[in-house]
Amino acid sequence: MQGFIEQLKSLSSAEDFLQFFGIAFDQKVVNVSRLHILKRFFQYIRQQETLPQDNETAMFTVYHGLLQKAYTDFVVSTPAEEKVFKVFQDVDGRQHVSLDKLRASLPARDAA
Repeated sequence: MQGFIEQLKSLSSAEDFLQFFGIAFDQKVVNVSRLHILKRFFQYIRQQETLPQDNETAMFTVYHGLLQKAYTDFVVSTPAEEKVFKVFQDVDGRQHVSLDKLRASLPARDAA
């Protein structure tokens, strides 16, 4: 099992993960959604009640399915629609700042 975990630790990009698990991907989708895909993949892993512990093949199969699901989420949808990151969860990604707050944040001017 340690070999599988060590291999996972050596992966750093969405492409690395997709290639490691043998998942065919569209580079255009990955270019737009790479961080979203990885975050969703790790969310799916955390949602699993149980994961195979002493069977690397079974663990590979489960992780493959979860990564495929995460990637597919962004093939059929967009990062803004999937709302993986907090910025997209807050008011559909729009931040509202009133003029009064902007004025209050400006440094005070001397009236000299």
